[in-house]
Amino acid sequence: MQSLDNTGQLLAALVAAGRPLPLSELARAAGMAPAKAFPHLVSLQKTGLLARDAGGDFMAGPLSLELGLIALQRLSPAREAEPEVIELAGATGLSVAMAVLGPLGPTVVRLEEAARPQHVSLRVGTVMSLVNTAIGRVWAAWLPPEALAARLGQDSLRMAGGTPPADYPQRLARIRAGHIDNAQGRPVPGIDTLAAPVFDHTGSLALVIAVMGSTGSFDSDTGSATADLLRQAARRLSWRFGAPAEASGTAGGT
Repeated sequence: MQSLDNTGQLLAALVAAGRPLPLSELARAAGMAPAKAFPHLVSLQKTGLLARDAGGDFMAGPLSLELGLIALQRLSPAREAEPEVIELAGATGLSVAMAVLGPLGPTVVRLEEAARPQHVSLRVGTVMSLVNTAIGRVWAAWLPPEALAARLGQDSLRMAGGTPPADYPQRLARIRAGHIDNAQGRPVPGIDTLAAPVFDHTGSLALVIAVMGSTGSFDSDTGSATADLLRQAARRLSWRFGAPAEASGTAGGT
């Protein structure tokens, strides 16, 4: 059992680093001496859980990759995000929505109501505007240009749908840069929203999560503490879904 614990520490240290590591650095990260770590690493190589690159650094082996692929194939982003949605609602005291891209557009598939009444006119199944809602704009920011153009022509069918303003491309660029968007008192008067993207293992947008509350009940600026909590939740989910660091916004501190 102790041997299994040691190998688990080494694997966890490699995962936390997110890159190949030399023996000395990997052993140090796992909290053990290189001489103690080396036999375990050799065993992990033999099983295929680890491999070594051209420079001799340890990295994930073929068996680890196969296990990861199996886990990703079984992963349901909406189901896996449930605990994070509930936790975020508790941490912020706000309502939290989760939306996926459905046939008609960004569609709310989960809504965790706030502990105190918020009077948020949103229901599961609501299809959000790509133009006039924070949830929709976050989805729009990562849609391919051709797909976005086609969907914008149908925006009038969605909640608060409309025609994109002149600065719409610039707004989407800011969302991609900051990995967040807000809507203050629009499209629903008296309700503010913050929305953030969650990515999957391919780097594609998997879902959008958003916090919502009455105007004045929280700071809905994209640089606020609430926005930070939302970003952190989105990053944790992106990590859970295997998203590359550059896709999830962890690279560069965004």
